[in-house]
Amino acid sequence: MNKNLEKAISVLENENLTCVLCHDDIIYKSDKNGILPMINFISKGYDLKDFSVADKIVGKAAALLFILVGIKEVYAPVVSDSAYDCLISNNVKVFYNVKTEMIINRKGDDICPMEKAVMSISDPNKAYDVILETLAKLSLS
Repeated sequence: MNKNLEKAISVLENENLTCVLCHDDIIYKSDKNGILPMINFISKGYDLKDFSVADKIVGKAAALLFILVGIKEVYAPVVSDSAYDCLISNNVKVFYNVKTEMIINRKGDDICPMEKAVMSISDPNKAYDVILETLAKLSLS
């Protein structure tokens, strides 16, 4: 684990955030839920190549966005099996507390809609488009 990831984890935990990205002196933070922090960072055009990310929950959708922008390493208290496999197969280091079969939606009665939307996708560019479509359908974007 490098110093950028250690810093991201510290900020995530101490400031009660959902997503923190660090690279040297640059820190991007969010308290938005789900996939929205990464969608916001990407839509603002931030160059996130080689950043380290600490995120509350990482499912496959987030993993594919991390790969899309060139994230170097990821920490999450909870990571799904598919997110872990996706990150590892794309040479992204992953640190976690709990690995789970899948991410569950907020109601707790089904798979997370983002996880479901990208379940059969491995191309990060295609995943980005599908995520945006899914957010639009859910009226979250």
